Amino acid sequence: MITIEEFKKKHSYKIRLIGLDLGAKRIGVSICDEKQSIATPFRTINKININDLINQLKEIINENNVKGIIIGNPINMDGSSGKSSQSVKDVSNNIAKSINLPMCLWDERLSTVGAFNISSQLDVNVTKRERDIDKNAAAFILQGAIDYLNN
Repeated sequence: MITIEEFKKKHSYKIRLIGLDLGAKRIGVSICDEKQSIATPFRTINKININDLINQLKEIINENNVKGIIIGNPINMDGSSGKSSQSVKDVSNNIAKSINLPMCLWDERLSTVGAFNISSQLDVNVTKRERDIDKNAAAFILQGAIDYLNN
């Protein structure tokens, strides 16, 4: 696991990245284009166990030529780490043991709220909004990270 600053120093502007919103039951996955200009909601993975999650991530990575992973870190509003943040760090470390790609945590405060609000403004119905919230939150996370990386 590296910091976003280390990721920025090492990363190329011609690679695809995935963003992950790690939940207890569902994992939102987003992907960006090779120019890293736009993050797109990609898929929601129903988490069965860590091995199944890693296998599904490896499949996504291989099929889409992904070269880096941005993982949302749900730190508290005051900047401290809570139980959710520690859980994300634990899962991220398990992923890092099995997937040899640059990986970093990105502050995801309000990403789910932001994704929900955007879909509300786009007049998406509530059922679809709730169904897609995880992958939309992952896109919100990844977009924030690629905006940072490209500036």
